Amino acid sequence: MAGALFTPTREKPMEPQATALINDPMGVFAFLAGIVALVFWVSELPRCRKLFEVVPPVIYVYFLPMLATTAGITPSASPLYDWTVPYLLLFALLMLMVSVDLGSVARLGPVALFMVAAGTVGIVIGGPISLMLFGGMLPEDAWTGFAALSGSWIGGTANMVAIAESVGTSPDAMGPVIVVDTVVGYGWMGVLIAMVGLQGRFDRRTKARTDAIEQTNRRLEEMKSERRPLTLRYAVVMIGFGMACAVLAQRLGQRFPAVGDPTIISSTTWAILIVVTAGLVLSFTPLRKLETVGASHLGYTALYLLLAGIGAQADLRAVLDAPVYLLAGAVWIAIHLAILLIAARIVRAPFFFVATGSMANIGGAASAPVVAGVYHRAMAPIGLLMAVAGYILGIYAAILCAWLLGQVGG
Repeated sequence: MAGALFTPTREKPMEPQATALINDPMGVFAFLAGIVALVFWVSELPRCRKLFEVVPPVIYVYFLPMLATTAGITPSASPLYDWTVPYLLLFALLMLMVSVDLGSVARLGPVALFMVAAGTVGIVIGGPISLMLFGGMLPEDAWTGFAALSGSWIGGTANMVAIAESVGTSPDAMGPVIVVDTVVGYGWMGVLIAMVGLQGRFDRRTKARTDAIEQTNRRLEEMKSERRPLTLRYAVVMIGFGMACAVLAQRLGQRFPAVGDPTIISSTTWAILIVVTAGLVLSFTPLRKLETVGASHLGYTALYLLLAGIGAQADLRAVLDAPVYLLAGAVWIAIHLAILLIAARIVRAPFFFVATGSMANIGGAASAPVVAGVYHRAMAPIGLLMAVAGYILGIYAAILCAWLLGQVGG
């Protein structure tokens, strides 16, 4: 789905919209950045605060660009989107990793990993069940497309390509699942964001163990007393340092050999791993003090711009192209959610882990930190690390899912 770990950009089933009102990449960027700025400016107006308490700003950041693309204002494919992932994403991840409190992350580890694994099990089980329900209305080779989709939903685009190559997915079978990957996957991300208001009720009803999250939030409150106003010096240092590291990581990633034939670990994967590792190492150095002047705020700014770009790639008109596939994808996600909810009941996990565990599978490194940050602002790094855990499980679980799909539909 959107922003996956290996190659976060999405292949599109359609060519760039030459008829879009805005096609120039810088024009598209200015339009999306303007939407983000307008949303956050309006959210602080006294008359609008209650509205944004019910519907958080991030929802508008995601859905307004989607509506703009559907209306033909912005294109569904643009060179801009190819730029925002490798650079804005790497910049954001570095800023978030430098500011991470790794001790708090470690305390969340076992539950986080359990929920990621539960989300993966939901995808592996949900695919074959969905195919059994809808296979009679789909072409005979639809199972190969489902197999490719399972790769994307347990790891990302590179997994999708790898599984597609492994099972011989034809272009005709691939096209509809790319639409499902985009529309259902992005739509599910929007649903998770919209469900943020349910977490308190869910946690109380299930008597969720929220101790670790509460401790991290208390630590965040303590850090607020250490914060200082962002000065020009620190702003320039963080932007320059962050972007330089993003470009360096991108270049270094290209020097590492691809792993697998077809490729399982690409240069983009290496770049993300380099940034994450470097950021975590730097969080043990004095550079972690950059958080006191707003390192994570800059990271979130980049993530919201990235989120606007993700939304702009999801043209709602694509829903009309593959209705049965879309319905099958929705049922698949529902089964995935059911498994996560059962797992949450077993370990009394907060709803935060349901949402983030889901997006760590479906969305990957670009999306999981956004969803995690919406639920708990201090937890964006958790979302990223859960996405990395999902990647580790991804290729093996996707191969298993592909085999099950072959048994059902082959």
